[in-house]
Amino acid sequence: MKQKKRSGWRIAGRILLFVFGGLLALIIGLIIYLVAISGMEPPAVKDKETLKLQRTQIDSTCYTIGNNWFRKSNSGLYEMYVEGEPFERGVINGKLSGELIRSQEDVFVAQFSKIVPSKTYLHFLKYFIGWFNRNLPDHVAEEFKEEIYGESFSASPNYDYIGTNYARLMNYHAAHDIGHALQGMMLVGCTSFGTWNGQSADSSLIIGRNFDFYMGDDFAKDKMVVFYNPSKGYKFMFVTWGGFTGVVSGMNEKGLTVTINAAKTSVPSGAATPVSLVAREILQYAQNIEEAKKIAQRRKMFVSESFLVGSAMDNKAVIIEKTPEGMDIYDPGNDFITCTNHFQGPQLGALSSNIQQINESASSYRYERLRELLKEKGPNTVQKTVEILRDRGGLHNANIGEGNEKAINQLIAHHSIVFEPQKRLVWVSTGPWQLGEFVAYDLDKIFAMRGLQTDHEIYDSARIIPADTFLLTKEYRDFNEYRRLRDEMKEGKTIDPQALVAANPEYYHAYALAGDYCFRQKNYAAARKYYETALTKVIATKGEEEHIRKQLELCISKSAKR
Repeated sequence: MKQKKRSGWRIAGRILLFVFGGLLALIIGLIIYLVAISGMEPPAVKDKETLKLQRTQIDSTCYTIGNNWFRKSNSGLYEMYVEGEPFERGVINGKLSGELIRSQEDVFVAQFSKIVPSKTYLHFLKYFIGWFNRNLPDHVAEEFKEEIYGESFSASPNYDYIGTNYARLMNYHAAHDIGHALQGMMLVGCTSFGTWNGQSADSSLIIGRNFDFYMGDDFAKDKMVVFYNPSKGYKFMFVTWGGFTGVVSGMNEKGLTVTINAAKTSVPSGAATPVSLVAREILQYAQNIEEAKKIAQRRKMFVSESFLVGSAMDNKAVIIEKTPEGMDIYDPGNDFITCTNHFQGPQLGALSSNIQQINESASSYRYERLRELLKEKGPNTVQKTVEILRDRGGLHNANIGEGNEKAINQLIAHHSIVFEPQKRLVWVSTGPWQLGEFVAYDLDKIFAMRGLQTDHEIYDSARIIPADTFLLTKEYRDFNEYRRLRDEMKEGKTIDPQALVAANPEYYHAYALAGDYCFRQKNYAAARKYYETALTKVIATKGEEEHIRKQLELCISKSAKR
């Protein structure tokens, strides 16, 4: 029995080391404390009459509550309009989109379960998040707490072992931050840019971005385009998923846009405001860049992040760069701006951690490719912006393999989005990734609607941007075959490593995976060849290159001993 118990702890330790890196000792030392504080009390809401509201079904996937509505578009996107006071908005959001809230949490927990494969070990995750977010409510505006609390009444009853509905939904609003802090999980790696004046064909501001936050394929299936009309602040739209009222990409009625990009960060030592809720506050309460700066300045954050803020009033964009300790403003001083995953401002750009990020990650390569494409394509348009966001190539149009993190289009995006702030127009991608149609929404028209009496399309059909023709190619079919073989290999199934690399022959990671597969089977000669070929390709990060070189040395060493 003692041996079995020791074995169990050894497995748990390995899992924790994989998921949390150097945090294992800290987590174990804090477990007793965490059990005591992992609960999270909801805000005190006096009037809960909204809970009695019932939705009216108009069609199989279309519901209304008063002026509020929810529907599934023929584009595959879900669309929702919500208005009112904070708690009221949350309750109505939950009642309209409850199925998505529950299914999205199923996906979220399932993805974590692949890493931590039992409820026993998931408790360790609960304790970590409890520590990470132990004072989270102290850093979240009362309005947002009430809204999330209202939503929580529609959350799943199946995950009480993780926490209460309210605590879970609140913690999920820090999911971007947690995934960012646990950098080994590689959940974040976004790209954004803007053009105006001489760099735009009609001189107006255009903003484009890929949101490359990856939590498995199922996570991105049910995207929501949400239109909010809050009792205070400005009306705004944002792209999100069930149960999440934070903002990662959005635009308000004043033509102010906010998108977020992760930067190099250390593991936080305490709670602060989640990035998505800082972006949400900016979107709801700022009408220009100066007001956005003031909101960002007064919020302490978990992690390091770049906020690309575009403004119709200012007809330009800047990047607000924040770390848990400081803030910088990057203004390019010309008619375009580019943002990947490193800082560019005068103070934060000089940080040693940022220089390390530039030297060791895929960020600087993607940044250079972005600037190369902007120069190559000339004065920008919405169509050209979409073409850039879909670009899968490397510098000088090199073939660097499908799915390479150094590409602007890494074929993992949750969504891609384009804004024309002066015109209050926004284009949102449909799946897969950013390869499907981009459908257009006119904010002025949508916010002028008074409820939804019939189920009908609300996007602007005349402005649809067609799907990428890449979807019709052999290369696309091969890439899906590569992903199938890769996933089977990760599940421990037997595969043909040569078929894996043949399906994505210019991608270094295909050869690295084939090498790892052969190495585990002690076929060191074959593994060596795969690793050597991988080193001839464009490798995304310094860490991955070091892994390949280390494995190659082991192959040589083990072959010599035979």
